[in-house]
Amino acid sequence: MIAVARTDDLSACLALRRVVFIEEQAVPEDLEVDGLDPTAIHLLATDDGRPVGTARLLVKGNTGKIGRVCVLQEERGRGIGAALIRAAVEELRGLGLARAKLGSQTHAIPFYEGLGFVAEGPVYDDAGIPHRDMTRAL
Repeated sequence: MIAVARTDDLSACLALRRVVFIEEQAVPEDLEVDGLDPTAIHLLATDDGRPVGTARLLVKGNTGKIGRVCVLQEERGRGIGAALIRAAVEELRGLGLARAKLGSQTHAIPFYEGLGFVAEGPVYDDAGIPHRDMTRAL
């Protein structure tokens, strides 16, 4: 059974991000590990206790930034990513923030649109992967 919750288990989150971003997507480690994790809110998705996905939330002013969203390749297509985003939105709402922002890989824009996000601004390169900013009101 899939569960998503706020976590202090940063090592589990970093291990998932290493597999997905550094190993699978070839993001350089110095870009993936950016020093912002100690002040972030981390969400962990588990399947019967086994970590399968994560997301990181950063707060700046009245905006929450959702980032480092990943799900293990063999677990994709089960709704885990959507569950992470819904949980992230609820966490940010609970903090009283006005909006959520994220940088979507361009192939994932339709996924985030289905969760209420709207693409804005130009496509940009992030670690060699095309991205576009997306926002939604909370």
